[in-house]
Amino acid sequence: MNSHHHSHDHHDFNRENNKKGLIIALLITVGILLLEFFGGLMTNSLALLSDSGHMLSDASSLALSLIAIWFAAKPASPNKTYGFYRFEILAALFNGVTLFVIAGFIIWEAVQRFFNPPTVASGSMMLIASIGLIANLLSAWVLMRKGDVKHNVNVRSAYLHVIGDALGSVGAIAAGFIMWLFDWYIADPIISILVALLILKGAWGVLKHSIHILMEGTPVTIDQNEVKKALKSIEGVKDVHDLHIWTITSGLDSLSCHILIEDHQDSQKVLQAAIHMIEEKFKILHTTIQIETSQIHHGKMKV
Repeated sequence: MNSHHHSHDHHDFNRENNKKGLIIALLITVGILLLEFFGGLMTNSLALLSDSGHMLSDASSLALSLIAIWFAAKPASPNKTYGFYRFEILAALFNGVTLFVIAGFIIWEAVQRFFNPPTVASGSMMLIASIGLIANLLSAWVLMRKGDVKHNVNVRSAYLHVIGDALGSVGAIAAGFIMWLFDWYIADPIISILVALLILKGAWGVLKHSIHILMEGTPVTIDQNEVKKALKSIEGVKDVHDLHIWTITSGLDSLSCHILIEDHQDSQKVLQAAIHMIEEKFKILHTTIQIETSQIHHGKMKV
């Protein structure tokens, strides 16, 4: 039982850290959003305006990730037996979709500007974009230090928004520099499109991962055949069937299966061995295992 509690404490500790990281990143992002938006209007720069639009989606995605963490902390109820953990995955999915929409808008606006590139105040644009870049890198650093960027898909989607922003700022600086040197105003829409493509790449990863979890897919870190093989290796086990492994939220996996044992075996002993093995080897703490002997017959399962 102890390890179960330990894992919950670890989950709560992670959640607190994720929350702190997201709050700091959100405050930085809102500040820069305002700077870039008004700066973009003053300098007539699409690269800055598209970056501030991206910042707006960032701010909302960071806020959504925070709300999701708050929701996930709510206890389970008879109506929601798994609690609200999945809200984090829904937030990540929504963030992925908004990134696609924003990238689409940037590309659309950039294509319009190709044919008639407006004059841009490149000096001020570079200055504002540089402040934006420093702030974005600070946000990304805070999320890396405080949050679980690697394993929590919700925090990762927020982190990708921030990294996309940093790329946007780098793009705006580069565009500003080219225009300042050569008065080559078409650089603004070209770089905007490059940034949009980079945003799309990150968004696709988050979308794929979120949908995989919502479709009850096997966690990417676990090989189902390995689990089956490990369970079959337990003494007295004849067969393993109806094995399902899925993710409830980032860092929280579940497993259920039926294990057919030899009739003379001690079912409790086999069950204990199976629980222990799954916990030790595959780090899954939430298991539901049905032990069966040859006398048990049930209809064929649909899944």
